[in-house]
Amino acid sequence: MQQLFNIFEVTQSNIEYRLAHPELPCRHDYEEIMIGTNGQMDHCIDFRMERSIAPSVVFIPMGKIHYTQPSKDSRGWVIQYKSEFAPGTPFSTFSKFLETSCYPFAAGETIERITALCQMMNREYQMATPDYLVIRHLLCALIAMIDSERKKSLPVVPEAKSTQITLFNNFLKILEMHYRSSAGCKSYAEKLNISVRHLNNVCHAMFGKSVSEIIETRKLLEARQLLLGTSRTVSEIGFDLGYNEKSYFTRVFHKKIGLTPTEFRAAAKNLSS
Repeated sequence: MQQLFNIFEVTQSNIEYRLAHPELPCRHDYEEIMIGTNGQMDHCIDFRMERSIAPSVVFIPMGKIHYTQPSKDSRGWVIQYKSEFAPGTPFSTFSKFLETSCYPFAAGETIERITALCQMMNREYQMATPDYLVIRHLLCALIAMIDSERKKSLPVVPEAKSTQITLFNNFLKILEMHYRSSAGCKSYAEKLNISVRHLNNVCHAMFGKSVSEIIETRKLLEARQLLLGTSRTVSEIGFDLGYNEKSYFTRVFHKKIGLTPTEFRAAAKNLSS
């Protein structure tokens, strides 16, 4: 995608076109939010299928290999944007730690407000000279609304919200510096001067995952990038990410991705050719 931002409505005509011309898998160089207001859509993300049933929101992080298979009655909105267009939002902050995010919503006020924000963004985007500052503010409001709804489904811990956010963001910063090492949960908790249990509680409250799950997700995201973008061997990539044995790295990768590292690389190569 050349532009920083794009939005379009999913209508009957473009669904009919998509069904007649199936989408080919492509590697995203942008963030994408798909909002379903009707029907369902199957998403293949890094060769794994996931189904979203409207009303729902699906976030697809940059770098993923992705294609969709919509139902005939699929309706909604698609928003695509470069990460620098809306930096500092929860999705851009968490994109390195997400496989995908599919958020189901109950029909009613929330999805109506999300739709209203999409309509406002689209009207501004269709202007002869769009005001991208206005679009950015609307996009940030949309993401904040989705994230607020996401957190309602997470367990509540008895801690001040601002303290949770600060602690979680500090954990992510430390993780970004050390995820290539073999450091475990205890090491990260010690760097933050808290217990592993406390850190786990915060991670579950903010992200719905344990510390170890977040660490593993970050490692395997990097593994996929290295498999796709370099000619390094599977053993070299595993060792670089703190897996001392190729067999263990392969088992962890296969359990999470559904393919071995070698199979994943071969599948991506077949797509590009």
